[in-house]
Amino acid sequence: METSSSSASTPRGSLVGKCTSLVSLLLISSRASAFSGAIFQKAATLQRTAPSKTEGVEIELPDFGELFGRIQAVSPLAKLAIDGGGTGEGGGFALVEETDPAGKKWKRVGGKKKDVVHQVDRIDNFQDLGPPLLRWRASMEGPVHGEMFADFIMNADKRRIWDPEIDKVYELYPIDDLDAANIAMGFGKYGDCQTLGVGYTLTKAHPIGISPREQLTLAGIQNFDDGSALIWGTELEDWHDHLMPYGERQTRARSHLFSIALVPTGENTFDAEYSLQLDFGGSMPHWITASIVLDSVKSMFGVAQKFFSAGEGGELDKFLKEEKMRQDKFGGRNSILFTP
Repeated sequence: METSSSSASTPRGSLVGKCTSLVSLLLISSRASAFSGAIFQKAATLQRTAPSKTEGVEIELPDFGELFGRIQAVSPLAKLAIDGGGTGEGGGFALVEETDPAGKKWKRVGGKKKDVVHQVDRIDNFQDLGPPLLRWRASMEGPVHGEMFADFIMNADKRRIWDPEIDKVYELYPIDDLDAANIAMGFGKYGDCQTLGVGYTLTKAHPIGISPREQLTLAGIQNFDDGSALIWGTELEDWHDHLMPYGERQTRARSHLFSIALVPTGENTFDAEYSLQLDFGGSMPHWITASIVLDSVKSMFGVAQKFFSAGEGGELDKFLKEEKMRQDKFGGRNSILFTP
């Protein structure tokens, strides 16, 4: 991919070098209002990129201010996670301020108080893009762990438990240096970026007549000091198609907006808010595809709840103990945000 002259290429060991040569990336997060500008820039002279772990492959970084502004506009729980101060008993959904994104009213279309997913909302034809913006709210048992929750979307084996139409989902190009992403995000303005990379998704043909679909997305996970987490993703543009894996191209689906906010509400409970605007592409009516998505995501929450609430001896419990042992032995990732 073509890169601008402000792209970073400094020694990893020099914090000063990183801050100096990457400071121009802060321009990416300069916009404050949501839906006011583009996420990516088609003109190479306006792009800001960072190297992936694959030699010669650059990742265009989005306008993080615009990206996280959009997420906060549609997800009050994501805004609470980013702003902080919303965890613990009486936190989470009890503290969110309801908003109508871009002047559009939410319509409640599902959920029961006793269910894990106790509220489902939608806004039809959001931003005049065709498909509805959908939002699921769930209150769950278990500890918050953004990476493990993201596995139910981004790990093929866990995804297949609730999504039988998934064929492939994997990370193609992880970013080489997460410090570059954190600098571009404004040094902790949106938490600590733990994961960022380009991913690929391929679905099987659906029984109702939907042919296979593919997606190319940029996704990441933000962690916050209070234990909250934010999983996010956005579709890459046509000028990024050279990053597609080799093979026959399928009809392109597009996630115009995707986020999952996780906020602890107690020692072993948390609230989750999943926001998604997915365009399947092709000619299938949006009201049909939206129904498929609504049911699929509710199924995902049911599967995830069993995983997170398994307790002592469960897969998550074993993972957390092993993770702590690794951190105690080798230390965690030395983020630029926590460098003295």
